[in-house]
Amino acid sequence: MPPPAVSTAPVAPVVASSSSAAAAAPRRPRSLRLRVTPYASVSSSSSPSTLAVSIPPPPPARHSRKQLVGRDGAPAKPAKPRVFFLDVNPLCFRGSQRSLGAFARWLALFFAHVSLRDPVVAVLDGEGGNEYRRRLLPSYKAHRPRGPGTGADSRVIDVLRECNVPVVRVDGYEADDVVATLTEQVLQKGFRVVIGSPDKDFKQLISEDVQLVMPIPEIGRWSFYTLRHYVAQYKCDPTADLSLRCFIGDEADGVPGIQHLVPGFGRKTAVKLLKKHGSLENLLNTAAVRTVGKDYAQDALVKHADYLRKNYEVLSLKRDLKVQLDDRWLSTRDSCNDSSVLSDFILKFNEGQNISEDARVELESERAPNRTFAVPENMPK
Repeated sequence: MPPPAVSTAPVAPVVASSSSAAAAAPRRPRSLRLRVTPYASVSSSSSPSTLAVSIPPPPPARHSRKQLVGRDGAPAKPAKPRVFFLDVNPLCFRGSQRSLGAFARWLALFFAHVSLRDPVVAVLDGEGGNEYRRRLLPSYKAHRPRGPGTGADSRVIDVLRECNVPVVRVDGYEADDVVATLTEQVLQKGFRVVIGSPDKDFKQLISEDVQLVMPIPEIGRWSFYTLRHYVAQYKCDPTADLSLRCFIGDEADGVPGIQHLVPGFGRKTAVKLLKKHGSLENLLNTAAVRTVGKDYAQDALVKHADYLRKNYEVLSLKRDLKVQLDDRWLSTRDSCNDSSVLSDFILKFNEGQNISEDARVELESERAPNRTFAVPENMPK
């Protein structure tokens, strides 16, 4: 069936007149720029206010001597600039409970230690984003609540907007699909991509130019997860990630693996076969005409081919949504509002002294150099 219509809901900047400002009670000054990137630009008909936004070009990139000189002393190409995608919805929860305090803290850490002034695009789940996958597989995320109050609300959107972060959602699709589509477009423009999310579904996108950065509650920091980390963890290439997950399933998302049909068919068998045949489709096509493994594996591949293909359709991220990257989103982010906006947000929705103090320290401290933290042993699989 054709994809649902894409909706656009730009949020206009809040501008106080001089008379209202004079009448207001004294308070700490707060700098709000009129160059705030509007919320959502995802339809073919942009609003006039969206077209009027002006963002200055990024300053010239600075590179260290180490970056500009190769090992043999020959000039090396400067690193590609980065664009960050922020998967907002998971950051709005602590466990299964909504928590604006958790969102504020992770966002403060993200700006102070991870993205700095690199471009950031925030992405939300669209209305009914899970439905087409649930039609394919009724158990898909069936245990998760639906309806209003289950995702990011207008207060979260306002904070992101005031921090000069564009926010995108496409009705009928999950944030994962929007990120996957926009990632393809960013790569075509010569940028690297870093996806900020705890969602393991994004591992299927990892490459030399696509990294993840995950919030790790155990260490209270964001941790980069790269191609090197993936190979060390799974002993295979990320191009096989989606095919591998079709065999082992995804319990958290309600996608059962093949083990409950063929108990002896586990991760080790799947990795061995995929290393040899490259992808699920190649493996299934080969198994249909000749033997590819032991009897139990061969029988499973022939008997349950449709089952595995359905898992593939459910778990694969779509990369062809009707959403277009705005070139203005690739500009250096104006971070001058971060401290005041997030401090006010934390004070207003404080859910615990520790959270407030931790976030305040991050916002008031000097911006630390971008760093890669160690990947803990309990990294989500």
